[in-house]
Amino acid sequence: MEKSLEFKGIGKSYPGVRALDGISFKAEGGKVVALLGENGAGKSTLLKIMSGDQQADAGSVWLNGEEVHFPEPQAAITAGVSVIYQERQLIPTMSVMENMFPGALPKTKFGLFDKKRLRREAAEIIDKFGLPIDPAEEVGRLNVAYQQMVEIMKAYRRDSQVIAFDEPTAPLTDAEINILFDIIRRLKDEGKVVIYVSHRLAEIFQVTDEIVVLKDGQMVKTLNTAETNEQELIRAMVGRDIGDTYANLSRNEDFGEVILEVKNLTTPYIKDVSFTMRRGEVVGFAGLVGAGRTEVARALFGADPVISGEIILDGKPVAFKSPRDAIDHGIALCPEDRKEQGLTLRTSIINNVAMSVIDMLGKSIFVDQTQKAAIANSAVEKYSIKTPTIEKTVMELSGGNQQKVILGRWTNEKMTTKILVLDEPTKGIDVGTKAELYQRVCDFAKQGLAVMFISSELTEVINLADNIVVMHNGHVTGMVPRQDATEEDVLAMAMLD
Repeated sequence: MEKSLEFKGIGKSYPGVRALDGISFKAEGGKVVALLGENGAGKSTLLKIMSGDQQADAGSVWLNGEEVHFPEPQAAITAGVSVIYQERQLIPTMSVMENMFPGALPKTKFGLFDKKRLRREAAEIIDKFGLPIDPAEEVGRLNVAYQQMVEIMKAYRRDSQVIAFDEPTAPLTDAEINILFDIIRRLKDEGKVVIYVSHRLAEIFQVTDEIVVLKDGQMVKTLNTAETNEQELIRAMVGRDIGDTYANLSRNEDFGEVILEVKNLTTPYIKDVSFTMRRGEVVGFAGLVGAGRTEVARALFGADPVISGEIILDGKPVAFKSPRDAIDHGIALCPEDRKEQGLTLRTSIINNVAMSVIDMLGKSIFVDQTQKAAIANSAVEKYSIKTPTIEKTVMELSGGNQQKVILGRWTNEKMTTKILVLDEPTKGIDVGTKAELYQRVCDFAKQGLAVMFISSELTEVINLADNIVVMHNGHVTGMVPRQDATEEDVLAMAMLD
């Protein structure tokens, strides 16, 4: 029987928000179907309903022609439905093979744990996927990419008939993405139903067969991938033609004096890094994965120890002993991993926005709640954060809205931010929100902030930054102004030793 997954009239509401409204489409085995839409379009909610993590208010889910209901995730897994989320569902202290066989460890005829058989069966799957992973390796010791591969192999071992991928390439290098795509094609060739969620349009065209576009919880259209193009998809997602994103930016052209000078900065992770930043300037940092860009940001933010070199702020040498020290001097960081390092996901928008200035609002139970709420409401209005209330927990927001919460923290009226460090700020963000964020960066520069913009998307850095610092293997290999930068030249510098 041909495999299929069908949604019929799926509806889901939260207080003040209609997350899904009458979603109907069918994904067939042997095809890769993309779910595409802006942050908040309803993609993640649909996956959670599909996996039994949440329940629909209306409509039904059909698997292989039969209606199914999953009251909890294990019911979906038992039925052959798996979702590979951005957040790993692994136990880091256990081995690869143990993580691949959760609750199903092979046993001998005497009922004892059969470790040899476990290793053999895990190795067979690993070899089938062509991955250089030791079955006995502790999962926590693997890089993020291989941890994700373990998640996929776990779903494959269960003989899942439906496998959904939620932003799977966000933490991966180009080489690792190619491995992932090979695996997805294998699943497709085996007749499995594959659902693929990504904001990267180039990937959609590379690996999918059909595209379902969602906007504000409703279906816009279903398209054959081979018969559409980027501009049509963007219009469907955003509801308008955003044109040439970079050409339409209103940039700052009036730079001030040098506010930051870094001289021969060396930490355990970078060596002899030197550059300057002026007030009102956007300085882009380009480089391949592991080049040292994030490590420069961490050193500036007082998160990594400085071995030698100087950081000169407003003409005076500084030595930050902690991030709090850097914040007090006007340096703010939006980290690469916003979920793990930038936000307290289980607390409210109001607490996340106000945490940077909580000391200014009073002590303990005497915190001025009215001011605290005013700061959060101002951020929601300023950045158009989609939420019914500032009491909503941050983990319930889309990736783009989470990023806006962090920006609201560092740019509220009580902060004295001088240097804003943005590390991979567009990761996992849709094209419409990206265009909005690019203009925000330019607006920050117009307000006199110096902006450090780190991105693995070379096009972003070249088109947004006023000047570009290129890194490789922990040191600077080149600097170039935007008007002279080409992708070929920057990439060549990024690969120099």
